[in-house]
Amino acid sequence: MTHTENTPRSTVTPDVAPDAVGDPRQHLLKAIELAGRTVAAVRPEQLDGPTPCTEFTVRRLAGHLVAVLRRIALAGRGGDVTTLPTVADDLTDTEWQGAWDAAVREVEAAWADPAILGRTLTLPFGSLPGAAAAAVWTSEFTVHTWDVATATGQLPDWDPELVAISYAAMRRGLPNGPRDGAPFGAAVDVDADAPAIDRLVAWCGRKP
Repeated sequence: MTHTENTPRSTVTPDVAPDAVGDPRQHLLKAIELAGRTVAAVRPEQLDGPTPCTEFTVRRLAGHLVAVLRRIALAGRGGDVTTLPTVADDLTDTEWQGAWDAAVREVEAAWADPAILGRTLTLPFGSLPGAAAAAVWTSEFTVHTWDVATATGQLPDWDPELVAISYAAMRRGLPNGPRDGAPFGAAVDVDADAPAIDRLVAWCGRKP
């Protein structure tokens, strides 16, 4: 993995007017970009360290995010995301950046048509309109960015809008009670005036 100065950047913009506000595709791309910057800043000696997402080390969590990017692109092309692995275990540390950049370009191309927001996409846990799926993936990238940042001592510049979108999506998607079968622990109590990012990750079972 490389450092922040080699951060992946979007090279293709979805077919949406520059002044369009509230486009879920733009929110997703912003969440992906922040995740890319955060993972790119991981130092080599931190790769085998644990993360708050206890099933993943930092290295495997980075591989998971590449795999999610590939799944998002496949969903945008109308494919079955369950045919792809959940972790890109095939990448060496020097291949991560190229794989990330390529996957981002695939996402941008596959989601370029605004009509995808109303199209039904099949995700591992059910079928959702593209707009709702984009919000779910925005949430996943935001929470996992926090996981990587917390594991490696980083303080990302959180976008309040993305955190709010992610929190709303996870409040809708995760019950307050038992979460049997879901890859999330029970919600953790935090103060009502805690930072928004802390309330988001606490709802997802993390301990901020």
